[in-house]
Amino acid sequence: MAVLLFYKKDITDEGDIIERKLWKVDKSKDFPEGIKYSFVYICNNKRTLGYDNERAKGHHKHYFDKEIKYEFVNIKKLFQDFEKDLEVVRKMIYGNKEN
Repeated sequence: MAVLLFYKKDITDEGDIIERKLWKVDKSKDFPEGIKYSFVYICNNKRTLGYDNERAKGHHKHYFDKEIKYEFVNIKKLFQDFEKDLEVVRKMIYGNKEN
C-alpha cells in the first residue's frame, strides 16, 4: 500500500511545471528503501528533467532525452540533487535571469 508523504506542484512564470511526489511503500525488490518518488520538470509540454525509481528500472533520472542511473543516498539528498539539477537546466534554457 502506498502512502503519499509529500506532494508539491509549482507553475513557473514561464508556464513550466515542477512537480514532486514521494510515497512510502512496502519494502520490496523494486523499492528496497520503502519509498517511491517522481520528481519532474516539464518545459514547453516536454519532460526536461525527471527523477524516479520506476519498478524494475531502479533509481534513475531523465536529463533532456537521456536516461541516467541515479545513486540514491537518502530523501534529503534526493531533494537537494533535484533542485540543483533543476537550477542548472533552467539556466540552460532561460539564461541567468531571475527564476
